[in-house]
Amino acid sequence: MKVLKFGGTSVGTVESINAVLAIVKKSFEAGEKPLVVLSAMSGVTNLLTTMAENAAARVPFENDLKFLEERHFEVVKKLIAVKYQNPVFTKLKLMLNELEEILQGVSALKELSAQSKDLIVSFGERLSNYMVSKVMEQYVEQASYLDASHYIKTDSNFGNAHVNEEITQQLIQSLGHTHSDKLLFVTGFIGSNEKGRVTTLGRGGSDYTAAIFGAVLDVTAIEIWTDVNGMLTADPRIVKKAFSQPVLSYTEAMELSYFGAKVIYPPTMIPAFLKKIPIVIRNTFEPDFTGTVIQFESGKSAYPIKGISSISDISVINLSGSGMIGKSGFSGRLFTLLAREQINVVLITQSSSEHSITFAVHPDDAKKAVSLIQTEFELELEANKLLTPSVEDNLSVLAIVGENMKRTPGMSGRLFYALGRNGINVRAIAQGSSELNISVIIGKENLEKALNAVHDAFFAQLKKTLNVFNVGTGNIGSTLFRQILEQHDFLVENNDIEIKVAGIANSRKMLFNADGIDLKTWDAQLDADGEVADLAAFIDRMKAMNLPNCVFIDNTASKLPSTYYEDVFKANISIVTCNKIANSGEYAQYALLRDTARKHGVDFFYETNVGAGLPIVRVLKDLMLSGDRIVKIEAILSGTISYIFNNFVGDASFYETVKNAQALGYTEPDPRDDLGGVDFMRKMLILARDAGHQLEPSAVDLGAILPETCLAATSVDDFYAELLKADHYFNALKEQAASENKVIRYIGKLEDGQVSIALEMVGENHPFYALSGSDNIISFTTERYKERPLVVKGPGAGAEVTAAGVFADLVNVGA
Repeated sequence: MKVLKFGGTSVGTVESINAVLAIVKKSFEAGEKPLVVLSAMSGVTNLLTTMAENAAARVPFENDLKFLEERHFEVVKKLIAVKYQNPVFTKLKLMLNELEEILQGVSALKELSAQSKDLIVSFGERLSNYMVSKVMEQYVEQASYLDASHYIKTDSNFGNAHVNEEITQQLIQSLGHTHSDKLLFVTGFIGSNEKGRVTTLGRGGSDYTAAIFGAVLDVTAIEIWTDVNGMLTADPRIVKKAFSQPVLSYTEAMELSYFGAKVIYPPTMIPAFLKKIPIVIRNTFEPDFTGTVIQFESGKSAYPIKGISSISDISVINLSGSGMIGKSGFSGRLFTLLAREQINVVLITQSSSEHSITFAVHPDDAKKAVSLIQTEFELELEANKLLTPSVEDNLSVLAIVGENMKRTPGMSGRLFYALGRNGINVRAIAQGSSELNISVIIGKENLEKALNAVHDAFFAQLKKTLNVFNVGTGNIGSTLFRQILEQHDFLVENNDIEIKVAGIANSRKMLFNADGIDLKTWDAQLDADGEVADLAAFIDRMKAMNLPNCVFIDNTASKLPSTYYEDVFKANISIVTCNKIANSGEYAQYALLRDTARKHGVDFFYETNVGAGLPIVRVLKDLMLSGDRIVKIEAILSGTISYIFNNFVGDASFYETVKNAQALGYTEPDPRDDLGGVDFMRKMLILARDAGHQLEPSAVDLGAILPETCLAATSVDDFYAELLKADHYFNALKEQAASENKVIRYIGKLEDGQVSIALEMVGENHPFYALSGSDNIISFTTERYKERPLVVKGPGAGAEVTAAGVFADLVNVGA
């Protein structure tokens, strides 16, 4: 038998309830005979609390009550067959009528007692469990609703009641006999006192209910179904690299939960801990994921810690003075005082001289704590044996947790190094003798940075070797080899990455060496020892060598390598490419490569497809990954065209400007290959696709730079002859721009899902006005960068910067 507990998000919508039903049915059909504990629908407990407070304040609550009814009725309408709906509506309506009567009583008295509040918020669990049990009854006849307040007996500490274990155990044991054939849906969070008054079990109450029932019934496991994949190494909302831990010990889970992990609340585990019942954290919305098992021992782990947790907002109180030195019982007196007044102390640290004590409390308790200390130690303060307590606000606690920390040297050093190198000051430190937890207090503004820095320090992989197979040994390929050679030692020492080139191929020969080809003499080795080039054979050999962390680099401009990309991904090999062909052909091919790479967990990096060494693709993806929305992209992505229009000024003719650009090596042998705009179009198309638009090349509105007569010329010489004839056309453009104090630019735009590239005249307020030389430039207008667009500018062509872009992508694979 198992206990399955589902949180509020799991029963928050029709869709999520369907997911819950599927999980329960699967468990029931497998013969596990689960007992199901449900929380209130997400947001309902808060809504009930608000209604109660509004009623006491004589603020109308009827609209909220109507909304509460509609949420539950909607589920019934959508998930229960029409012929079975009326009895369910009637029962829910009776509960809601009872709730309304209680609220009206509170309103009449203008008083909200803790007892009344517990009764009011209990309706959340009662409504959800009855409703879901009736939905399940359509599939499993044995489904039955159970009010846990009849079985969990507590004291009268309303809001955070303590369980009477002896009576509760007797009642639940009798339940096991009387309802053994039932699929029970049990209300979480609630119990009742000796008079039958409803009580609540405090924070994590539904989890606690599951643990109580599980322990008494001696179940095989208690599964806590929530909206995350188990207990992660850190908060995934802050640390993107956080991952689920497969196994934790009870102690580790308690430590992580105490310091901010919201997946499970520490008291929940106590009944399971005593019975050594495993607790499994699962994701309702990814039921196939195994989640995290919390058990008596966590066993061995590849990492020195199990997780990093935090409390985002705390206050620190510093108490110091000579009257503390050697004063036995001082600490006991202080903390007994705080405990008596229900002030929870998060962390304590004391100087070895006993001259000061620092402790952390929740900000809401700080002022009260100081007032209590001033009253309790009034005589010591007046005699100057104690200094006035000081309070520091806007602080956070970060804690690293794990049983593997015990007797492992260097844990503290690694933690403080990670914080120090990121400029994060530690205000206080606490470590228990068990070596299970090291906690530090830092500034709240540094918490996000600290969590990421510490996660990298403790969960970074060991030095990774990248085995590279490169095709293309022209200017870009040969420059890349030189850059790798020059940066080899730096990467090993500073990035824990070693790059070995295990295969090289060009159109003539190919060479392999599993231990790495010497990049000082690669060209001589290729000529002397290389085999006859065969790209299919090169790919097959790369796969057959079966080296770890392989990366295939395409430094060609040929279509042939791109036909093998899918096959390479399926071999779990990452690809880095400066070749635009694969990403700028048919959209189906682009999508296939992207999805294949994702499916096989490998990287596909092509930063140089758009801006050579400029970080354009990466910036776009980072903007989108962070939740920003792209409004418009404007770009000049041709160094050749940029150079020509930047120099087409004054008395220079367009003909002379193009001639000079070719003489300086800025254009292809046939300048129309550049001025035709096709390469520019490919770059804009890739950007549009990365921005989420399913565009084909034919959808790009490609405006012409050259008159048709120039494009139709049969030779380069004829082209220049026609270009000379067209000087009047270009001079007219230049004169118009000058008369308007503008400059001519060939600009690509992505806006409203459409891509266009055309000649434009822009004024001095435009970010492209001051462009010079052969630089590329791109402007991102987004929801966050609306008033002042984000601009990336710099050299967009050349072997050196393009190879550097490929190199950066390669290092990112290693990272």
